[in-house]
Amino acid sequence: MASARAFDKNSTASEVVAGLDLSRMHALVTGASGGLGAETARALAERGARLTLTARDLPKGREVVESIRKSTGNDHIEVMALALDDPRSVREFASAFLAKKAPLTALINNAGVMACPLARTPQGYEMQFATNHLGHFLLTGLLAPALRAGAPSRVVSVSSRGHRFSPVVFEDIHFERRDYDKWASYGQSKTANVLFAVGLDQRLRDAGVRANALHPGAIVTELGRHLQPADIAQLQARSPGGRMEWKSVPSGAATSTWAATAPELEGRGALYLEDCHVASLRTSPQDEGGVEAWALDPAAAEKLWRVSEEMVGERFAF
Repeated sequence: MASARAFDKNSTASEVVAGLDLSRMHALVTGASGGLGAETARALAERGARLTLTARDLPKGREVVESIRKSTGNDHIEVMALALDDPRSVREFASAFLAKKAPLTALINNAGVMACPLARTPQGYEMQFATNHLGHFLLTGLLAPALRAGAPSRVVSVSSRGHRFSPVVFEDIHFERRDYDKWASYGQSKTANVLFAVGLDQRLRDAGVRANALHPGAIVTELGRHLQPADIAQLQARSPGGRMEWKSVPSGAATSTWAATAPELEGRGALYLEDCHVASLRTSPQDEGGVEAWALDPAAAEKLWRVSEEMVGERFAF
């Protein structure tokens, strides 16, 4: 295992890949039409990676691709349409990607929504859970052949410290019998991101595919488009000591970039990462960092896997 390098909460995405040769990497970044996804892609492109970006808004995604090409000199970047809350879109994307016969060395599940008003997919699924978890669950399962072909490869799930707001409430995931709470909804979807990494790593590690989840930090991006001043105040109140530390976009993208590339993570999976290090279990409400035990629970990960397969109508036999 490579010796650990020194990074912290202020490190940037470019800093964590400095000196690395990523010319053999093919990375897929979801939700890369702006914010952390675009910055993660830019940092990887700097070091020579081949990139496939996804975007709901293709024109916006194309603008990002052109910007990255110009700033890095890397022309091996493409963008494809993907709407994670639409299973048909996910299947069409996966089919088109697999048709390219391109091994995949890193899948960065970055796209998401946060604290939106109650909305449901045509299948009746609550939007935050459907987008943040189910869409990525289906996408990753369908792309498993490309990940296996690219092994050693990695799946990176962008979760959040917001996973502390709620475990996955299996009795009523889609708020059919309880009052909708946008933060509880967001929290269980982010817990699901971590549990998915646990379940996926258990299934694919012997094939050389490792999976981890992470908290990027608090960053002002389009993810917060639904937030009002009262929501920011509520987040501040929920934070240890009643304060939040904000990161720049380059620093916010650092942990996902580190998760996808760090030599010191080679052969390691089912971890929760923050500030470019492996987080420990949270033991006190006053702990600023750390991960809740419920998000790493293998039994909950298995239960989530089973119910997710039922929801997307797909059984993955890896």
